[in-house]
Amino acid sequence: MTLSFSPPSDPVATCDLCQHAGGRLVWTSDAWRVIGVADTDFPAFYRVVSNRHVAEFSDLPMAQRERCMQLVGAVERVLVDRLTPTKINLAALGNMVPHLHWHVIARFDWDSHFPQPIWGTRQREVDPPPVRRLACSLDELDAAVTAALVAI
Repeated sequence: MTLSFSPPSDPVATCDLCQHAGGRLVWTSDAWRVIGVADTDFPAFYRVVSNRHVAEFSDLPMAQRERCMQLVGAVERVLVDRLTPTKINLAALGNMVPHLHWHVIARFDWDSHFPQPIWGTRQREVDPPPVRRLACSLDELDAAVTAALVAI
């Protein structure tokens, strides 16, 4: 299945997430999309992105806040079940890109920054590369994420 990104109906010209998918498009609906982030240090890194340009979680109506958390929870559950990470990190910072999106990141005690945040200080070099250390391929992981999102 080929997915494509359509800019939101209320795009902001200076917003990268209004203009571009923001990564490997894994799943999309009218209101939300889930992307895989291209990060060699953290291959099991996904974002749940609003297809509307809103800056804050509280800008959404309650039903959309609930839907957002369903999506975040579904991605998290797949990462836990498929990869058995040490921890899942969830974040909705938006300091650099003020467009609502949630980070869902599988963390491992062997990863380059653990126990620091992924934006913190590197703690070690990782060999073999992180993508080869995962319990399944990224294609399999993406497919599992897609299946979980379709099911809710």
